[in-house]
Amino acid sequence: MTFMSKVSAIALTIGIVSASPAWADFWSDAGAKFKGVTLHGVTESTPPSNYIKDVLAPEFEKKTGIKVEIETTSWDQMYDKGIKDMEAGTGIYDMVYIEQDIIYAYLARNFLVDITGTLKSDPSLKAPTFDEAKFTTFADYFKGANGDLYGVPMEAFLKLYLYRLDLFNDPKVKDAFKKKTGKDLKPATTHEEYTEIAEFFTQWGKDSGEKIWGSTAQAHTGHPASWYEYFESVAPTFGVYNWGIDASKNYAATVANGGTMNSDKAKAALKWWLHLRDIAPPESPQSTWTEVATTFAAGRAAQGLVYGENAAWIASDATKSKVTGKVGIALPPLSQGVMADAESGKGYIGYYDGGAFGVPVTSKNKEAAVLFLQYIGQDEVQPKWAVAAPRITNKATYDSPEVKEMNGKLGGYYDMLRDQGKLFAGAPPYPFHAQVREATAPIFYDILTGKIAPDAGLDAMAEKAEQELKTLGYRK
Repeated sequence: MTFMSKVSAIALTIGIVSASPAWADFWSDAGAKFKGVTLHGVTESTPPSNYIKDVLAPEFEKKTGIKVEIETTSWDQMYDKGIKDMEAGTGIYDMVYIEQDIIYAYLARNFLVDITGTLKSDPSLKAPTFDEAKFTTFADYFKGANGDLYGVPMEAFLKLYLYRLDLFNDPKVKDAFKKKTGKDLKPATTHEEYTEIAEFFTQWGKDSGEKIWGSTAQAHTGHPASWYEYFESVAPTFGVYNWGIDASKNYAATVANGGTMNSDKAKAALKWWLHLRDIAPPESPQSTWTEVATTFAAGRAAQGLVYGENAAWIASDATKSKVTGKVGIALPPLSQGVMADAESGKGYIGYYDGGAFGVPVTSKNKEAAVLFLQYIGQDEVQPKWAVAAPRITNKATYDSPEVKEMNGKLGGYYDMLRDQGKLFAGAPPYPFHAQVREATAPIFYDILTGKIAPDAGLDAMAEKAEQELKTLGYRK
């Protein structure tokens, strides 16, 4: 071949390559066959979910051409809409939020698509940037008996003890506390210390004319948030685990049958919490997890148990919070022996909350929905999400520069999540979760409104729990 022939051949080759369309990335390739599809999802209106709606869904649509509409609503409406859709088989939703505590009921009723199995059966759907091994151990809550993943974790956080740095470090306040109690003012490690601090600040607020109270209380008299605060955040700190129901003893709840729901520890926990409610801000009897966060952000409480998903905006967003830069974090106060139980795996010190997005088996767009769940499960999208809403589901997120910077602003919250998250636990693996809660909650609300005394109320709740479990076939 002559020199000119070689040049001509090279030029022809270049021309052919240039004329060929550029190789698209995985997302546009995978999305091409779902052109015109619109995915519909339902979730609770929380910082992590709003980030999906406002940021990740538009990004996914831009990359794939698949439109995603995320409906954010109240906690109770979210559950109601998702469950009714799956029960009726109407296929309205392609993705549903699955809170950690309800996953076992969903799996028992075969509501969810096996994500691991779906990707194995159709490798063309598998995104190269999605790897289940990259999730934290929180993902284990969303696996079935076969070890497959049935939900992609999208939030995971602890319910922590928040306290006001500015108040705890104020020389005048410290002196007043020392004079009144003979002790130094510092975050409580026991219930007695917590109570003493709460009583001090509530009285200090009255005496000084400041609108400040000693503690938050998620104590709504007609919403499950109060039931959850007691059973998942307060009772464990006294050594009452798994709601006081012992699966190894025929799902006993009453002390008479081997349970601990109405034990002395449970009754002490309830009365401790009710006392705090009585000296908390006046909105506490109508506060769910949302109002507790806004109460603390408004500077109305010196300390409190607050869900970690709200910690970032409370500590750093001055447009929403009056206490930015003034928030300290600590582990919740504990009774003697509880930490040892948590370290040995016998118990836990508080609630490791969170949830995942799953695909209902009734969805009409299962494959496209699985693509979207992989998108939100990638390492690549996690850092900004973790900064916007302090949730971490992927191990690599801890080391990202953005998260390290926010960790400093939050007083080491992400370090606590990484290093001490093992001391907390999600809800017990009960498929009867909702039924027992609904059966006992009316009695619990009667306790809160004073219609029944705390001790008698817990006795009645334990009896009711066992009756419900017998009806459901768990107690033999």
